[in-house]
Amino acid sequence: MITFSRANCTPRAAATLARLAAGLALALGTTFGGASAALAAQAGSATIAVVAAENFYGDVVKQIGGNYVDVTSILSNPDQDPHLFEASPKTARALQNARVVVYNGADYDPWMSKLLGATGPGKSGTNGTNGTSRTTIVAADLVGKKAGDNPHLWYDPKTMPAVARAVSAALGAADPAHKSVYDANLATFLASLQPVDARVAALRARYRGQPVTATEPVFGYMSDAIGLDMRNQRFQLATMNDTEASASDIAAFERDLRERRVRVLIYNSQATEALTRRMLALAKQSNVPSVSVTETQPAGVNFQQWMLAQLDSLDKALAMATPAQH
Repeated sequence: MITFSRANCTPRAAATLARLAAGLALALGTTFGGASAALAAQAGSATIAVVAAENFYGDVVKQIGGNYVDVTSILSNPDQDPHLFEASPKTARALQNARVVVYNGADYDPWMSKLLGATGPGKSGTNGTNGTSRTTIVAADLVGKKAGDNPHLWYDPKTMPAVARAVSAALGAADPAHKSVYDANLATFLASLQPVDARVAALRARYRGQPVTATEPVFGYMSDAIGLDMRNQRFQLATMNDTEASASDIAAFERDLRERRVRVLIYNSQATEALTRRMLALAKQSNVPSVSVTETQPAGVNFQQWMLAQLDSLDKALAMATPAQH
């Protein structure tokens, strides 16, 4: 059984949480000093303040809320390792003023619970520090995932419909006058996911059971949905958790590439450390196609376009790959 230990217990994330704890006092001191002004500003605004820990959840909120939401996405740089996030006064202020908060959970973003705990009640959906009502949506709770499960939930085709429905309900509760707009936008969003589902089904019909490998389990849920045979999972967990892979796991990964026992190498382009670069070089040398995936949605595209682009890249790589040896 594969258990996905996650960032809050890794050396990389321990440092992140230490920086977060050190910065909270300053951030929250600045925040609370301006609470009255923030409340007055919000009262004069016609939009609902929303904070999303990850920008793909923020994008879903924008698609459903339209002009009636003001969305702040904390993790939004696809060129940066999201595990290296540091809290700032701006982050704390945004959370203090938010009417709706969305984050991943399953220990992917453990700093969110700490920030929310410091700025007022979280999951209960009751008052934030500025006296306004706040609804907190945790994707992991919606799809029945917990610490120890693969935390890259946005690659599971079941996650975004669940998040979108929860967002629509939260916006409708916060702004009943525009509930019909949110309901209509929800229906549009769910329909717009159909091409993604169709592409997954087509890939499953064509490549189910084909062996692939990855440097991290970022794409794991999508790989499962397609029916691919994902190899070297212990290696992937070591990379994700910033621990050292065993010599036998490294050798098995290299053998799969060198002997072309896998058709594609999937890698997280936001975390290309030395061992990942080594595997990419070996894949290129062995004529095993590689496919880049990210943990952050790129600028200039929506969630649906991002998913389709990555599925297109996977399709092309699988089509050009030399059939795996057994």
